[in-house]
Amino acid sequence: MKRAKRHSAPEVHALVKPRNPVARSPLLAKGGAHGKSGAALRRKARVELQKLRHDLDEQ
Repeated sequence: MKRAKRHSAPEVHALVKPRNPVARSPLLAKGGAHGKSGAALRRKARVELQKLRHDLDEQ
């Protein structure tokens, strides 16, 4: 079997425009601190209400 010929790759770097270092992807703007989900907040409120009710029942 013969070996495949090795072709030199054309200069692609000359055709590609350089990226703007100031511009940012809009996908990166979505980041930030994560918060509790709505279900977690509702559950926390329910648990706090049960604790309050338990404390009132003890008195």
